Amino acid sequence: MKTLEIEWRHLDKEGNTCIRCSDTGEALHKVVAEIAEECRPCGWDIKFRETKLTKKEISESNIILLNGKPIEKILPNAVAGESHCQSCCELTGNSSTSCRTIESDGKAYESIPSYLIRQAVCAIAQCC
Repeated sequence: MKTLEIEWRHLDKEGNTCIRCSDTGEALHKVVAEIAEECRPCGWDIKFRETKLTKKEISESNIILLNGKPIEKILPNAVAGESHCQSCCELTGNSSTSCRTIESDGKAYESIPSYLIRQAVCAIAQCC
């Protein structure tokens, strides 16, 4: 059995995260459940791990790693970026807080959509 470990890192303050990370988390949980079922017959064990970050680690927030590799390094024509995040500002108490973004095929995403997550997993596992 081959293993694909998906790690999601996000800011967590007393059980709360920013809106962007929350949306990414919802998409990720849905995709991981679907992909785990689809890829099992092909010999893949999909594991999910959530890493909660402090405000000191905010630069790593809203990142998805597949076997340790950032999703933007797997997706063709994708790069990571950042932009002002009001939700993170409220959580951190800092008025100039940025949150991670991804740009893929010329479109910027504040939350990582399920179809990009699926595309990255399928590029590695070749089971969907």
